[in-house]
Amino acid sequence: MHLPTLNAFLNGTSGVLLVVGLVLVKRGRTRAHGWTMIAASVVSAAFLVSYLTYHFRVVPELGHTPFRGTGGWKTAYYVLLVSHVLLAAVNLPMILRTLWFAARRDWERHRRAARWTWPIWFYVSVTGVLVYLALYPFNPGSAA
Repeated sequence: MHLPTLNAFLNGTSGVLLVVGLVLVKRGRTRAHGWTMIAASVVSAAFLVSYLTYHFRVVPELGHTPFRGTGGWKTAYYVLLVSHVLLAAVNLPMILRTLWFAARRDWERHRRAARWTWPIWFYVSVTGVLVYLALYPFNPGSAA
């Protein structure tokens, strides 16, 4: 499988698991929520491994895939990309901290952390898929 496609699939899967986890905790199904969030974390970790492999093994050989859109589309793409990258960098320590509180059963701190972590994690998951779509299937003149 093409690594960017795998990365988008893993990001999308993480996003779905995040929504399922949120619904479960809102319904009081905390045990199922916990397992779902562990699954989201594993999928996100797999994404990170695949992403780093792509950027450290493939990109040096083949180069980056440029976005070929112009005008407002180019501006929108770069706003999306920059927000995605910055929030992804901020989110990793937030995720680890939130998971740490859950592992220690410090539910009050876990809830407070999750109120910030979840929306950023979800945004990063969704925008990861959007970046993929912009660079591959919807990139003007792309050979995807």
